[in-house]
Amino acid sequence: MSPDRDAVTGLPIGHPVAQAGPAPAPERIALHGRHVVIVPLDAAAHGPDLAGGAVGPGKEALWQYMAAGPFDDRAAFQAYLEGCAASSDPLFYAILDSATGKAMGHASLMRIDRANRVIEVGNILYTPALQRTPGATEAMRLLAGYVFDLGYRRYEWKCNALNAPSRRAALRLGFSYEGLFRQAVIVKGRNRDTAWFAMLDGEWPQIRQGFDRWLDPANLPEGGQRLGLGALNQATIPGTALRRATSADAEAFAALQVAAYAPNRPLLGVEPVPLLTPASDVLARYEVWLAEADGAPAGALVLDPAPDHLMIWSVAVDPARQGSGLGNALLAAAERRARDLDLSELRLYTGDKLVRNIDWYARRGYATERIEDLPDRRLVHMHKVLA
Repeated sequence: MSPDRDAVTGLPIGHPVAQAGPAPAPERIALHGRHVVIVPLDAAAHGPDLAGGAVGPGKEALWQYMAAGPFDDRAAFQAYLEGCAASSDPLFYAILDSATGKAMGHASLMRIDRANRVIEVGNILYTPALQRTPGATEAMRLLAGYVFDLGYRRYEWKCNALNAPSRRAALRLGFSYEGLFRQAVIVKGRNRDTAWFAMLDGEWPQIRQGFDRWLDPANLPEGGQRLGLGALNQATIPGTALRRATSADAEAFAALQVAAYAPNRPLLGVEPVPLLTPASDVLARYEVWLAEADGAPAGALVLDPAPDHLMIWSVAVDPARQGSGLGNALLAAAERRARDLDLSELRLYTGDKLVRNIDWYARRGYATERIEDLPDRRLVHMHKVLA
């Protein structure tokens, strides 16, 4: 998106912010998920459970990159928790197992900049009971959703640059790496270079999808996962120039969809399926990938990943770009995306009266699977199995 220009100087300036006032402060509330519940940290109530997984020999690695710890005895750890519970910034929450109510970790919302609507998640302590579980991911989903629901524009993650697991976690969760702050702070008498990551409010609808698809019980069979969260939260499709859409693209994306699909109305006799859903809802429900030309969307690929297949919900090309090979490139990108997600089957559907579309897909290896009769139209369902 190109910057605005000042009317007097002609110099580039930032876009106006719709909500420019201060954001509400986060509160000591409970956030309920399927696997975990996030509640205000209570040192007395949560201390014994947390100490069992975070205090004593063998727990040193939990505290290696934290400002506090490690703790050899429970009394010192309890004093630490009491200080955490009394703080308002950082504002600490305990992470409880939703079935047992047992505390398994803590995290905080911190560096709360209400005026600029910026906030950070930090002080993340996951005991072994929480590590590498669906609840560990869900806790981050709940906190991020809470922050963006409050109207924050920017959600930050910072860590010691040497903390490789934390850096990997940030990318898996959908944060984007923004750079390295050298000699940023001194922690426990040692230098810390700080790696910065962030996600933005406009990116959240697409990132939220990744969380929710991953946390869907159908994606988490006993003992494993079908779709990886890191793959779901990718911001690019390797080997393509496509980028993930954001909320700021909603208007341009809607115009592209109308331009691409409106010519099908006379053939179908009804509104084309992709035009039945508002652009903002499409961005909230599906992966939207954009191809750009001259600073504007020239094509859009809308995908709906499932644990066992990738649905191609829409392939839209600006009529001015048709015949340029962009449609072929978008379809090829869908296949690359399927491979990124470790899926071997692609599915799509189109109107039975759109004979040219059906033939176009058939020439690219898609076979007709079934015909679906709806009250106002017939849909041709097609699929392709990747080698």
